[in-house]
Amino acid sequence: MAVLSTPLHYLTSVPPVTRYFTLATIALSSLYLWIWWSAETTYIPYLTLVPGSSLFHPWTFVSSALVEASFWELAISLIVIPASLRYFERLWGSLEILKFILVCVTGPNLIAFAFNWIEYAAIGNADLFLYGMQYHGQMALFTSFLVAFTQIIPEHQVQIFGLFRVRVKRLPMAYMTFSVIMTLLGLQCPYITIQFGWFVSWVYLRFYKRNVTDTVSGVVTYGDRSETFALTSWFPPFLHTPVSALGSAIYKIATRFRLVPSSFPQDIESGYSQVPGGARAEAERRRALALKALDQRLAHSSSNLPGQSGPSGQPSRPSPPVSTPLPVEQRGSVSEADVADSESSAGEE
Repeated sequence: MAVLSTPLHYLTSVPPVTRYFTLATIALSSLYLWIWWSAETTYIPYLTLVPGSSLFHPWTFVSSALVEASFWELAISLIVIPASLRYFERLWGSLEILKFILVCVTGPNLIAFAFNWIEYAAIGNADLFLYGMQYHGQMALFTSFLVAFTQIIPEHQVQIFGLFRVRVKRLPMAYMTFSVIMTLLGLQCPYITIQFGWFVSWVYLRFYKRNVTDTVSGVVTYGDRSETFALTSWFPPFLHTPVSALGSAIYKIATRFRLVPSSFPQDIESGYSQVPGGARAEAERRRALALKALDQRLAHSSSNLPGQSGPSGQPSRPSPPVSTPLPVEQRGSVSEADVADSESSAGEE
């Protein structure tokens, strides 16, 4: 009885959205593979997203993400996606992770649908662009999770295939590069959805995701307006100027038409917003900023202390360190670190 209760206990411990999403992926992928095997056809427009017929099957904008067209794709998705879903559902909550899934699945599919129709209007090959491509799978959702991990733990290192280590913030653009290569080789479907997934997830996490900062006056904020999560952070330095100009112009237009919700003013001034995940993630981020500011202050103070004697042969008096004004972001972080140090020392006494 104990042996039988172990799998049941594990299933009940999995958060609900993760559990049902995984079961739906297994069910629809199995249905697709069974139809493919029995009917000997891969054209199944009522499960996958076919640009020429999806208007008659609108549910495919969502259901296509639950269909993996091969056993290898299904196996990879079951290894990667449920683990990511479980992590973020416990971090954000069931409602927020459900909204994240819907946005990062339907958004890239809508863009891919419109992109194929634009290609058809420009080139005119309906057999290829309208009925020859079936978008399916969870590549866009996987890219979205990489973007979310970059927001939460950008400096964390992961080991790939046991051979080399890479920081989390490098993974989304590496996956994007793979998508561009596959698209240029003629495999637009479904690899181009990786690029659309990156863009949609970044926009959502940057401006629209709801953050409930219950530890900071109970203020509700939206998005992450920090410089470390800006659009320019995804591109090499020589592209920062044009990307920043383009992004600023689009942002001004969006705010003029009130398409972007306002963020908390204190977060904008301090250079970061409340990181999803509550007090622990926010404390870790502030601690890192405080340590960086203290290191810069100590390095500047030690560089201003003279170590040699004056011209008269007597040691010169050390001049007080010049206090340079810190940026707004660092001033707030240092003050918080000082308060935390004072509280910890008081507790030890």
